[in-house]
Amino acid sequence: MGTKSQLSDNARQLLKRVKKRYLGSRDFNGLHVSRPTSSEGVLDAAIELVEAGLVQVVGPGDYLNIHIRPWPSRRTGAAQISELRELTENDYGVALYPMAKAMKGVKLPKKYERAPFSRAMARGRSTLEVAFFSTDVLEGYRNDARFRFGMGDFGISFGLTDEAYEEEEAERDFEGTTSLIHLGFGYDMRGYDPNDPDTSIVRRVAAFYGDLDDLTPAHQQRWASYQVDADGVDPHPVWFGSQMGRWPDGVGPFHRLTQELENINELWQNLWEMQLFRTHHTPDDFGWILRPDQREWDHFVLSLDKLLSDNIDPKALDRADAPKKNKAGQVLGTLARLELFMISKGVAKEKAKWALKPLRDVRTARQKPAHALRVNLTDKTLVRKQMSLMHDVDEVLINIRQWLASHPSNKGWVDPLDGLKDYPI
Repeated sequence: MGTKSQLSDNARQLLKRVKKRYLGSRDFNGLHVSRPTSSEGVLDAAIELVEAGLVQVVGPGDYLNIHIRPWPSRRTGAAQISELRELTENDYGVALYPMAKAMKGVKLPKKYERAPFSRAMARGRSTLEVAFFSTDVLEGYRNDARFRFGMGDFGISFGLTDEAYEEEEAERDFEGTTSLIHLGFGYDMRGYDPNDPDTSIVRRVAAFYGDLDDLTPAHQQRWASYQVDADGVDPHPVWFGSQMGRWPDGVGPFHRLTQELENINELWQNLWEMQLFRTHHTPDDFGWILRPDQREWDHFVLSLDKLLSDNIDPKALDRADAPKKNKAGQVLGTLARLELFMISKGVAKEKAKWALKPLRDVRTARQKPAHALRVNLTDKTLVRKQMSLMHDVDEVLINIRQWLASHPSNKGWVDPLDGLKDYPI
């Protein structure tokens, strides 16, 4: 590859225009060139810059919107040069972007001094390049009442509440936002062995450089302090695919949980005109633990038990004539009533006990913090432990749903998630 000093005058002038457009535009846009609006000399100069490794060509085949650079080119320099040479009068054209090599040593505007991700973009990072962070970067937003925080199986979003936004807008003296709506999860599976329960799965937060660039300088500095090495970390395929415009091919365990609660309610309603669970909606912060420690785990188990055992409506069991006492005359809890009811309807005793065991395990785990002092020790296996627990709970709910769906009165009922893949994390 050549150097800047070996460039022709035309190439040197074109590189100046490319860099000026890139730094002067709001979103680090490329310089548009096309056959109708650019001379042959400009296209030749562009070819020279590509050959020197100073410019990247983004065309319609790279990304729908050529005016942003999505990622470092996935095409060879030869392929980019071919596109430049083959442009016709009828083509919309392509956009030229400076590579990191071209931006090295360039004096940047002062506004980037305190904005590390904006500075990285100015130095040649791409809009849809992914940066990774430790998950505790999210705790401050989740625990701050000014923010509306939403967590899904594959990603997260947070933003200021309407009231907080109006207050901040009145005092705003900066450019940028404090919200991120396209965050996803990434995973480092290098230490994971499915046959060794002591191995760990490391969860990370994934964010696009283009979104991080939109944050205020103060928030950029905060996120930069949590950034981790991207080596060995991959964004979740469902999250990344959805950001690229692809429909998800499956669901995660939390989506499965809420859907199965809703399914069971619908089937129970068909049979006994009441819903078994009071609600199938989860709190906004219910989902993957953000920090793999005991305190996070206890909070998660408490929330999960509230959605399971605590969520069963005794009146719905009454409507179905579920036993209230055992043979010894002892009053039964909701899980014991449901178990005896299933047995009374033909489910084998061992099968019914097996089916409800994970729900009982959650209830037991919930009770431990109330009866013992606990040391808040980090446990890197908790990510894996949570994954396994959610799998077991979902399996229970699926089995109960399948049992209810087999009733003649529910004939023809169809699972809304039928045919979708279940992702364990």
